Amino acid sequence: MAEAARHSRASAAHHEAMRTATESPTMHVPRHVSTREVRADLYGAHAVGRFNDWLALQITRATGSMWAAYVFVLIALVSFPQALEAFLHGDTLTGVTWLSQSFLQLVLLPILMVGQRVISAAQDARAETDHETLTALHKINVQQLQILEALQKLENK
Repeated sequence: MAEAARHSRASAAHHEAMRTATESPTMHVPRHVSTREVRADLYGAHAVGRFNDWLALQITRATGSMWAAYVFVLIALVSFPQALEAFLHGDTLTGVTWLSQSFLQLVLLPILMVGQRVISAAQDARAETDHETLTALHKINVQQLQILEALQKLENK
């Protein structure tokens, strides 16, 4: 329930920021949302929340590495001879079960996590450069609006 309340507050803040940006674009201040801020909002800024965040991140980093994939391949290969023997004796279910459960699920999990981490890092880098560009464009736009307002005042005199 606390997550829903946080989302509701974030959504309300977003709607307020969008209203300000739409109605008074010169008053809008571009902001950058960092991963650290999102994590603090997700798990909380208190000690237990920070510990849970840290622990989850450590476990994810450990299992989401190519080294974990190599270890999981070795673990899966331990049961391979038994599965192969059963498969060769007509027990196709054991062979398919080994392939799907022991190998594909166990080995592909860390490989997919590594890929997701690479993709996430690229998205974070793009978001940061987009924020820099949008901030510069916003500043240029505010300056242009100020110039236009000054010109309009001169014309009205």
